Formats: sequence, C-alpha cells, structure tokens
Amino acid sequence: MANKPMTKTQLVAALAEEMDTDKKSAGAALEAVCDLITREVSAGGAVTLPGVGKIYCRERPERMVRNPATGEQFKKEADKVVKMTIAKALKDSVNG
Repeated sequence: MANKPMTKTQLVAALAEEMDTDKKSAGAALEAVCDLITREVSAGGAVTLPGVGKIYCRERPERMVRNPATGEQFKKEADKVVKMTIAKALKDSVNG
C-alpha cells in the first residue's frame, strides 16, 4: 500500500534540511524551480531534471471521443498535454 504523497510544506522542510538553510529560502528555491519549469514547458520546451525525468508538452491531434454516460460520439479539438518521462536511474532505485 502506498504512503500519502509528500505535501509542499513537508517538501520545503526536507529541502531546507538538505540545503542546510531556513524554510523561507527553501520555499523560494522551490517556487523558482516550479515557475521556471512552467514557463519553459508552456512555451513548448522541455525540462530535464537529472536523475528524475523529463517534463515536456506534446500535441494531441483532433480525434473522435465517446461520452461514456450517453454513448454519444463527438469530435474533440486538438490540444496539448504535459507529459513526464521518468529517468532510468529513478526507476532502478525504486525497483531495487
């Protein structure tokens, strides 16, 4: 059974401890990284987090989809989705 995901507060506290700094600086660093990733991926780029994975945006073509409640089919416009490919190092560390 999986544990609950780490909250932002817990992440900031762990980051502050790892960086040997205060929580305010760690929180600012986390916000800066998140903003940077958001800007880059929104602009169509990709960000690689070494040892973690690659975050990128992919375009999906126009397609036919079905409403499961009514069975009605309709055309869904082309859109973009954010994807993440997990790094082999992280996969290997999880699988032992």
